[in-house]
Amino acid sequence: MPMYKRATAEFFGTFWLVFGGCGSAVLAAAFPQLGIGFAGVALAFGLTVLTMAYAIGHISGCHLNPAVSIGLVVGKRFPASELLPYILAQVVGAVVASGVLYLIASGRPEFSLAGGFASNGYGPHSPGGYSLVACFVAEVVLTAFFLLVILGATDQRAPKGFAPIAIGFCLTLIHLISIPVTNTSVNPARSTGPAVFVGGWAISQLWLFWVAPILGAVIGGIISNIFFEAPQPSVREELSR
Repeated sequence: MPMYKRATAEFFGTFWLVFGGCGSAVLAAAFPQLGIGFAGVALAFGLTVLTMAYAIGHISGCHLNPAVSIGLVVGKRFPASELLPYILAQVVGAVVASGVLYLIASGRPEFSLAGGFASNGYGPHSPGGYSLVACFVAEVVLTAFFLLVILGATDQRAPKGFAPIAIGFCLTLIHLISIPVTNTSVNPARSTGPAVFVGGWAISQLWLFWVAPILGAVIGGIISNIFFEAPQPSVREELSR
C-alpha cells in the first residue's frame, strides 16, 4: 500500500477520533438534562477507535496516535522509517477535526473556549485539580498499558478478528479512569488539536501530553519485547485478517 494512502487513512482516522471523542465532550457531555457525562465521553473515544480499526486497520494499521506509532516501532511491529509521515498525518487530522468542531460548537451563543474545549491539563486545568506529577504518572501508566493491549490483541497468537474490540474497550476504560485527572490524552495528536484553538495555558501544558504518552508507549513496547516477544506480522497485516 503506498505511503500516501496509508497517511491519508491516518489523517481521516485521527480526524474521526478527535471529532468523535472531543466532540462528545464539547457538545454532549454536559448538555442540559440529557448530558452523556464522563461515561458517555469515554465510550465515544472507544467507539471511534473500534469503528476506524475495522474501516482502515487493513490500510494503515489504524494507529491514530503518535505515541502508538512510536510504541509499535519499539515493539518491532512498525518500521521507524515510516514514522514521520504517520505522525504528521495524525497531528494534521487532529487539528483539522478540532477546527471543524470549533465551527460547530461556536454556533451556540453560550460557547466559550474558557470551558477548555476538551483540552488536556494539569494543576488548575486538570478537571479534578490533580498535580503535574499525578497527571504525568497517569498518562505514562495508561499509555503503557494501552500499548500492551494493542500489541497483545494484534499478536498472531491472539484470537483473530477481535483486536479492534479489545483496543476500543481498552481506550474506553482508560478514559473512565483518567478523565477526572487529565481529561485523558494518551495521544499527543488528540491533545494538540484542541490546544491549538485554546492557546495560552493549553499550549504551555502541551509538553506533558507529548512526553508522558510517548514515554509510556516506549515502556509498553519494551515490556512486550522482554516478556512476550515472538515473530510477528505488522499491526496493519494483523488487523486486515
